[in-house]
Amino acid sequence: MPHKLNVLIVGCGNIAGGFDENRGNSYSTHPYTHAGAMTADGRFNLLACVEPDAARRKAFMEFWSVARGFDDLDAVVHSGLAFDVVSLCSPTASHYSDLQKIIALKPKIIFCEKPVTLTAQETETVVNACQQAGIRLAVNHTRAWDASLSQLKQAVDAGEWGELRSIIGTYNKGVLNNGSHLIDLLYRFVPSMHIIAVGLPVFDYTDDDPTIPALLQSDAGLSIHLVAAHAVDYAIFEVQFIFSQGVLVMEKGGFSWRQRRAVDSPVFKGYRMLDEGRFYSGGYDNAMKRAVDNIYRAITRQEDVLETGYTALKVQKFCELLKRQALCNGGVESHG
Repeated sequence: MPHKLNVLIVGCGNIAGGFDENRGNSYSTHPYTHAGAMTADGRFNLLACVEPDAARRKAFMEFWSVARGFDDLDAVVHSGLAFDVVSLCSPTASHYSDLQKIIALKPKIIFCEKPVTLTAQETETVVNACQQAGIRLAVNHTRAWDASLSQLKQAVDAGEWGELRSIIGTYNKGVLNNGSHLIDLLYRFVPSMHIIAVGLPVFDYTDDDPTIPALLQSDAGLSIHLVAAHAVDYAIFEVQFIFSQGVLVMEKGGFSWRQRRAVDSPVFKGYRMLDEGRFYSGGYDNAMKRAVDNIYRAITRQEDVLETGYTALKVQKFCELLKRQALCNGGVESHG
């Protein structure tokens, strides 16, 4: 039997476990939450949770078989309990304060929902504090653990689709809340991006976190379009990769992909066109399972965490640049 890691989950809402609680046993195959993924994995012991809502805390503890429950982090600090992993799933507004108390618990890894804090300045403070305390910070930009994107990156590097010509990403519900997932994904294919222009902000989430349309460019001249949708209409997160030999589209947030290859036109001689293509399943279904496996291996085998606090900080700084330009309509800034 592998050694089980003791876990504290802070915040007992949807991403902590709620999204999996109404799925029957199907969560064990494709979990979408911290508690679901760790329970399905079997190498984690959900030792305790923190939730100020007593009814929600009780329901969470019963469903996920959590041994201890607390209404705040101060009580955990004074409990004397020790944890290998702390999952931070509380509202973002409380992250900065929560993280300072979690660091005092000295876990081996903090698995933090994004954004780490409300501002890049606070995030930088936390990231540095974790580094000084010898605590690794993993941030749940989920697609860091999506195998489809890892495979695509390998295919791009091997030239299997020819030259990457441009990327179009469509998102909504805030440049930091959801746009950070898109920027993080883009950084995996484009190490450095510059802001060419931004459009008017779309206030479809909160007044502090609008959705921003923008035109970006890589150092090599690759065009990247960020298209803003409106969260009131429906959720959307899609990325279109346009290559010299075809087009790949990540749809439904990564649950499915569409592949279309360039072929000779059967109608117009000398022209190339895209074929009808095919759809196939993506790797988003298994991303949380891969994330907790990465965390287990990072602790027990000293493997690298695939999405670190420093990576998340870079993403957050870029999101703040986009928001600042959109709100002030000022000069062009860039961030490498």
